[in-house]
Amino acid sequence: MTDPWTQKMRAGDYAGAWALSAADLAARDPATRDDPALPYHLRWVWDGRPFDGRDVLVRCYHGLGDTIQYARFLPALAARAANVTVEAQRSLCDLLATIDAPLTIVPFDQAHPLKPAACDIGITELPFALGARPEDTRFPYLRSAPAALPHGTIGLCYQGGDWDRARSLSPALLAPIAAAHRCITLVAEPCALPVLNPAGCPFAMDATATLVAGCDLVITVDTMIAHLAGAMGRPTWLLLKAEPDWRWNPASQTTPWYPGMRLFVQRTPGDWAGVLADVARDLNIITNERSAYGAYRGTLGSRVLG
Repeated sequence: MTDPWTQKMRAGDYAGAWALSAADLAARDPATRDDPALPYHLRWVWDGRPFDGRDVLVRCYHGLGDTIQYARFLPALAARAANVTVEAQRSLCDLLATIDAPLTIVPFDQAHPLKPAACDIGITELPFALGARPEDTRFPYLRSAPAALPHGTIGLCYQGGDWDRARSLSPALLAPIAAAHRCITLVAEPCALPVLNPAGCPFAMDATATLVAGCDLVITVDTMIAHLAGAMGRPTWLLLKAEPDWRWNPASQTTPWYPGMRLFVQRTPGDWAGVLADVARDLNIITNERSAYGAYRGTLGSRVLG
């Protein structure tokens, strides 16, 4: 059973979702705020205090994908606060520095976290605190120089995080796509698929961002790569399990979080073969159009949203 907050977010009823968030915040014990007995990712930070005209510390305590997803709201916060410092995962600092806003980006050191500011807020709390919808933000909001990849290159990512293995799929399912199209892997491990980089994607955010920026299309499971590609404005096909994370609506092929993203959802739990069959079908349609007309009226990326 989907919880009411997720239902409202997926339906675009942000006011309703924020009303639920406000009720949850009002019910919390202030003594448990930023509880040092809890792991950082389980702490809540913002207590509802105002941030207009104040020094604000934005804390990034969750996954890399969460930080990338919610970084879109930093310009709106910077427009209202006196100063904004973002305490972010070290690997993301250079990428976040490309956001067009006056921000101070500092790597998060769990052993020596920054001292509290006039207002501390978790980055995932920003849309609720600001009353800002994903549609209100500018795209793309992250930038990277593109790798010199051949025209039409597709980036493939089949591996999600260890904490939810149901998001990952066997790379063998991507073999027909890799055989029919020019592809690279965006997974940091050697790859048996016929890709341009069989040694794998470097385990470094700047190098990964460069590869993503050079792709005409990214096909990925629900992981950091999906958020990175979406935030950089790259056309992205997102492969989802039957009941995906709250931020993706399984009843829709699109998402307000990333206007260049298309969703491919399992019809039944575990049916990755069906998802990849749909992907292969739609890629073949694009390829056949190119053959029929001699060339795209634009890049592959301009044709992949359907």
